[in-house]
Amino acid sequence: MSNKLKELLELELKQLREAGEILEYSLDVCSKIGIKEDYTFEELDKFEALTGRFARTSDILIQKIFRTLDNMELELPGTAIDRINRAERRGLISADTFKEIRYLRNDIAHEYVLDMVDEIYKKTLELAPYLLETMDKVLRLYSKKKD
Repeated sequence: MSNKLKELLELELKQLREAGEILEYSLDVCSKIGIKEDYTFEELDKFEALTGRFARTSDILIQKIFRTLDNMELELPGTAIDRINRAERRGLISADTFKEIRYLRNDIAHEYVLDMVDEIYKKTLELAPYLLETMDKVLRLYSKKKD
């Protein structure tokens, strides 16, 4: 296995750890706000931060770490769904749940209809704990440094 790939994985795991810490903070803040009919501008800002951090953390896992693991195992490049399916075969995730995470990430990135915001907030609150659990699992399994 290439030393460059090992170094890349360590860098990506560091990025994941940092992204996860701030995602966990935002999840805690927004869980206290909860889902409701009307939000203050401050609450909307907090949910915007949560959804952005959720999308970023899922991207680090799927687009970076899962891809690097595939490269380390000499897997052919593929789509995000291919990476998700291979991560499930490694025992890291539930592919069905991670496909939901990926679809939600795409909704977050491309949603301009305010009517969908409540559904995005609700799904983010629902799926963020699983994303954080997966992050912890990946860090435990692949990090050289145990924090």
